[in-house]
Amino acid sequence: MFPGFWQIVVIALLVLVFFGRGKIPQIMGDIGKGLRSFKDGISGEDDKKDTLPPPDKKE
Repeated sequence: MFPGFWQIVVIALLVLVFFGRGKIPQIMGDIGKGLRSFKDGISGEDDKKDTLPPPDKKE
C-alpha cells in the first residue's frame, strides 16, 4: 500500500511544524554525511584513503 497525496502533505506539514524550516536542511545534511560514511565503511574507502601516500607535486 502506497500513501496517498494528502497523506504525504499531512506528513510534510507535521515535519515542518516539529522541526521548523531552518532545521530540516541540517537534518538532511547530517543524514547524507552518515550515509556517505556508512557506504565508505562498507566499501573500505576509509582504508584506502589512509594507506595511500600523498602525490608528489612537481613544479
